[in-house]
Amino acid sequence: MTTPNLPTRKARWAVIIVALLALGGALAFWFTRGHDNQDALRLYGNVDIREVQLAFRQPGRITQMAFDEGDAVTAGARLATLDAQPYRDALAAAQAQVQVAQAELGKLRRGLRPQEIIQAREALRQAQAQALDAERNFQRQSSLLASGASSQRTVDAARTARDQAAAGVESAKAALSQASEGFRKEDIAAAEARFAAAQAAAAQAATALADTELTVPSNGTIIARVREPGSMVASQSTVYSLSLDKPVYVRAYVGERDLGRIAPGTAVHVKSDSGEKVYRGQIGFISPRAEFTPKTVETTDLRTDLVYRLRIVIDEADSDAALRQGMPVTIAVDAKPASSTRVGER
Repeated sequence: MTTPNLPTRKARWAVIIVALLALGGALAFWFTRGHDNQDALRLYGNVDIREVQLAFRQPGRITQMAFDEGDAVTAGARLATLDAQPYRDALAAAQAQVQVAQAELGKLRRGLRPQEIIQAREALRQAQAQALDAERNFQRQSSLLASGASSQRTVDAARTARDQAAAGVESAKAALSQASEGFRKEDIAAAEARFAAAQAAAAQAATALADTELTVPSNGTIIARVREPGSMVASQSTVYSLSLDKPVYVRAYVGERDLGRIAPGTAVHVKSDSGEKVYRGQIGFISPRAEFTPKTVETTDLRTDLVYRLRIVIDEADSDAALRQGMPVTIAVDAKPASSTRVGER
């Protein structure tokens, strides 16, 4: 029997081992590549259209339109103005009413003038003197009645005059007390309310005057100039359409099965079809409900078709004019693997 060649046998085993290692590496590469493709989350969406319809809060005639379509504007810039003369006149009238109400309130708070108090005090002294004279006349007529020098009618008239003089004294006392104490609290409170109403009317007139200037609320680009100088506009009638520049939002949708792989704050990379630049961003909002309402009884296949809207916020340092509103984009999400999704992460 022939003995096998040992070196040849070792070479065969070496070839087999190398082949096995190569096969294992290929399987590992295939598995890893397939695993990565399975875990990659790619979404599609559009850059959100963010526009503002700018209008005056007051009606009037336009005197100036400062910008044209396509102009870039910054926050606070004056876009258009109305004829402000009617509103200046209204403000002047309101301010005059404030002064009138303030003067009336001050008069009530200070009370009567010292001269008026002195006048009331002297009126009391006069009434007291008249009452004293009437009392003396009544006493004299009463004493003459017993001797027949005076009649009963004269005594009755003296008594009436005495009583009237006494009532006059009481009235003068009350007038002096009122003059000394000042006006009632209720009158002062009513005057304070009228003063506050006049101030509010003046503030409203000042606001209306300020509203004759239309300013830019945020940085953006004018995309429509609706009116021209000389036009009469009503309140809330659009004058300009403004496209907002920043922040840039992207609207996308994620399937129900992948919902647990993302969360607010998840980093993303956005790329448009018209350029090679990749924009960084993060998920800022995920809708709590499905965009398409399922049927009352849905199968497993129908449940997998549910999608949820999400908003992606592009980093301001990356955003530029090349990322235009309405543009379709592709989003690569740094999502966690689907196999790592746990119950309750949604």
